[in-house]
Amino acid sequence: MRNGRLAFIFVTVLIDVLGVGMIIPVLPKFIGVLSHQGASGAARDFGLLLGLYGLMQFLFAPALGNLSDRFGRRPVLLFSLLFNGIDYVIMACAPSMVWLYVGRTLSGIAGSSFAAAGSYIADVSKPSDRSVNFGVLSAAFAIGFIVGPAVGGVLGQLGSRVPFWFAAGLALVNLIYGFFVLPESLERENRRPFTLEAANPFKALVALSKYPVVWAMTGSLVATYLGEKFVLSTWVLFMSYRFKWNVFETGLSLTAVGILCLIFSIGLGRFIIPRLGERKVILIGIASGIFEIVAITLVPRGWMVYVVMVLAGMNFLSAQSTQGVLSRQVPDDEQGALQGALTSLSSLTGTVGPLFATYIFSYYTRPDRLHPFPGAPFLAAAALYLVALVIAARVLKNVPDTHKIPALTVME
Repeated sequence: MRNGRLAFIFVTVLIDVLGVGMIIPVLPKFIGVLSHQGASGAARDFGLLLGLYGLMQFLFAPALGNLSDRFGRRPVLLFSLLFNGIDYVIMACAPSMVWLYVGRTLSGIAGSSFAAAGSYIADVSKPSDRSVNFGVLSAAFAIGFIVGPAVGGVLGQLGSRVPFWFAAGLALVNLIYGFFVLPESLERENRRPFTLEAANPFKALVALSKYPVVWAMTGSLVATYLGEKFVLSTWVLFMSYRFKWNVFETGLSLTAVGILCLIFSIGLGRFIIPRLGERKVILIGIASGIFEIVAITLVPRGWMVYVVMVLAGMNFLSAQSTQGVLSRQVPDDEQGALQGALTSLSSLTGTVGPLFATYIFSYYTRPDRLHPFPGAPFLAAAALYLVALVIAARVLKNVPDTHKIPALTVME
């Protein structure tokens, strides 16, 4: 039964991420069409839209996480799917930039449901299996970014609005699927009352202090999340500027990221995590991220980006191992609250990260600069990862690494 439930949540998240992945390669170009700006100006609007998305997630993730603790994971996920579909329709019809901001607002609220998805996996997994089973989320993201950007790049050749309409159709299919197929994972005896205090995003972050390991890891998480947002929010901009890649080529690079994430999170993760243990995987993963970011900034040829990503593949296992460690620090009836707080923390960095990263990119690629340096946001991200590595190493040395799990017991 657990296998079936993990498959259900995998498909639900997968279709959701497919829509997100499809619009990433075309969104900067679409912004340029609506705003009539060049690359530097469009980069600022791109950062604001990403920041708005993160702000909405920050504000609503704790509420949706706690609502899932009260009413179950299923209704929260269905609510998210409905809002995602509305968002894509609004963006497909957008006559001006104002409507893009409206659409991103709704999408940010809906995106807060990833807390419910994480809680769903915690519900149906044994504590010892959670690090590996959280790879289901990584795999869904991976496949979404394998297929999504590639499809978005192809559809983008037909028109800037086409990918948004296709994403809206996917959201509708996902909503129908979830309504008729997705079962509830949270038993009634494990539910707890909803309170406005728990739904307060700032209170939710402070609530993490109840759990010493979770609270101690907060600094590392903030630095890691910020570094991720710096890279993700400027990936398309950097590749387009540095290597002159078009929409299809940038989409292809994101597809490669997804393939590698899938290979490591599901294929190799079930062997690597049990043998090395979560602590080593987290530290090696963060260190691999530093290497990857710096190397991509420095390589002189676009094809070398793919070589670097392969060499730094352990980076893809760090997040799921961290989730596994942290999920065991809280009781079953507070998994939604934990996932909501973590999603909110990620979203808070997603609010400020893209703003700073795209501003740095815009500043270092201004037309009047004698020596443009589009890799500046990437190097800033590498510095943040280094901070995360130092904090994680100090915290995890005090956490017994006794949760090495037998190989091939995934999704029992």
